[in-house]
This record gives sequence, C-alpha cells and structure tokens, in this order.
Amino acid sequence: MQLTRRAAALVLSAGLAFASASGFAADKAPRVKFTTSMGDFVVEVYPDKAPKTVENFLTYVKAGFYSGTVFHRVIGHFMIQGGGYQQDFRQKITRPPIPYEGAAIKAAGGPGNTEGTIAMARTSDPNSATSQFFINVADNSRLDDAPGKPGYAAFGKVVSGMDTVNKIKAVATGAGGPFPTDVPKTPVVIQSATLEQ
Repeated sequence: MQLTRRAAALVLSAGLAFASASGFAADKAPRVKFTTSMGDFVVEVYPDKAPKTVENFLTYVKAGFYSGTVFHRVIGHFMIQGGGYQQDFRQKITRPPIPYEGAAIKAAGGPGNTEGTIAMARTSDPNSATSQFFINVADNSRLDDAPGKPGYAAFGKVVSGMDTVNKIKAVATGAGGPFPTDVPKTPVVIQSATLEQ
C-alpha cells in the first residue's frame, strides 16, 4: 500500500520528532563507553527495538550512576553482571523498576541473549529490572523470551572492547559481601560509563 504525500510527511515528521526527543540522529544508535579497572568497552543500544529499556539504561548513564559500581557476579561460561553494587557491597538506590519488554524486543527483531549482547538483570519478577545489567559471554538464547516464559531483555551489544569483557570473565572468583560465590576476588570497578553519541 502506497502512502499519500501527506501521510508520508506525517510519518517522516513523527520519526524526526522521536529522533529529536531522544537526542540522537535517526541513523545512529547510541553508544556508551565503559571505563573499567580492567580496560574499556563500548556498547551500542537500540531505542527503536527496546525504547523503555534503553531510556532507563541511558538515564542511569547520564546521571553518572554506574561510576564506582562493580561487576559483582562473574560466571566465565555464562555472563558478567554489574551496575548495582559499590565496592563495599552497598547496593545503590535505584529508580523504580521498568516494565518487561522482552517479548516486544523479540517481535521487533531486536538482539537476543547471544555472546556480546547486553541485557537487563532482574529478579524472578519480569517487571523488576532497575539498574543492573549483564553482558553475555556465551550464547545464552535460553534466556530469550518464549511463550509463557518471560526472558531477559537484551537491548544492545558490545561493539568494541570485547577483549576487556573476556578478561573480566576470566577473573578468579569466590565469596564476597552477601554473595557466597561468583564475586571477583579483586574488584572489577566501573570507573565511568559515558554516552559517546
């Protein structure tokens, strides 16, 4: 079905309004640079596929929330998780949880939980994600949304610095703070997370 000129103009106008409101050019996905105690990596996120999830994540980034937090859970054949605890294991105060978008992301052709993608961590409640995220270091497609089984909302991917992610996944782990296992013995600190574009 062909759009009339007026309808096409309205669609274009709406698209430009969204790009302007989000602060990004329509053809550029936002990128966030993580500077850690083990090196840097950059993730690209997709507001067109996961609008609420990306907006939430970028709000934390812009507020400097992730500075000084640690990767508190590292499982070398699975994922690295961070974004909620400081080095002394005090949990940071977060914004309210966001609604689960996994099914919508999948329907929109968004990224799944494959190696190198970033996803929101949550409790057993699908609508409980706040600031914590994880980076998949293996193909974890079992974490994707499935009928009757909400998954974990993947909303972007590592586009540079995967060597840093791989260094983090290889650290020695053990007990730490309130956690009986999987805590890096030497803290892996997120020194900053900054919006690149």
